[in-house]
Amino acid sequence: MKKTTCALLLLMMTSINSFGVVVTGRVRVTGRPARANTVTIVYAEPIDGAPVQPGTFSISQKNKTFSPSVLPVPTGSTVRFPNDDLIFHNVFSLSRPNPFDLGLYRAGASKDVVFRTPAVYRVFCNIHPQMTAVVVVVPTSYFTQTDAGGTYSLDLPNGRYRITAWSERAQPSTTEITVSGSPVALSELSLDESRFVETSHKNKFGAEYGAIAYDPLHDKKMR
Repeated sequence: MKKTTCALLLLMMTSINSFGVVVTGRVRVTGRPARANTVTIVYAEPIDGAPVQPGTFSISQKNKTFSPSVLPVPTGSTVRFPNDDLIFHNVFSLSRPNPFDLGLYRAGASKDVVFRTPAVYRVFCNIHPQMTAVVVVVPTSYFTQTDAGGTYSLDLPNGRYRITAWSERAQPSTTEITVSGSPVALSELSLDESRFVETSHKNKFGAEYGAIAYDPLHDKKMR
């Protein structure tokens, strides 16, 4: 199921970027643990400005897991959060500038969030602390995900762009290019994940999970 979801995500990203000049490159990642399930995103922001084409995307809740765990979307896009489990979930994010709380909802239900501001939104479930996801809202319609070897390809119209490589474990790496009709092979971008420190997250009340009594039936703190 997870592989299918990732394949569909790559298909959606390819369909958005299915025209223009081919720009290829590679992202070299250092300091990443061998078993880390980390996604590397590359996006191209037009320096001279261009309309962003929002879309509709989905992060499923299944087996107490968000899938995909990392989702890049253009500014203004809608992300659906269907509950595909047989239990209740409560999707929320404390990330600024637009924190949200979808409240408690049952199996088979779905709720939406419109992401209007570029930022990194860390998403959790207020009931299950192991559930984590990241929505990366980018100010462009041109983005993709690197393959296992770190290579990527983007189709871009002529113009000037700021290319950014991003992962949740490193500071972004950027470069600027000009596209003018001929295929472009970019120099390597580097991400250093060696300084990443894993930290626990708080629940939607800003407290540690289990630190306060919580009534999931009525979705509120208990006095």
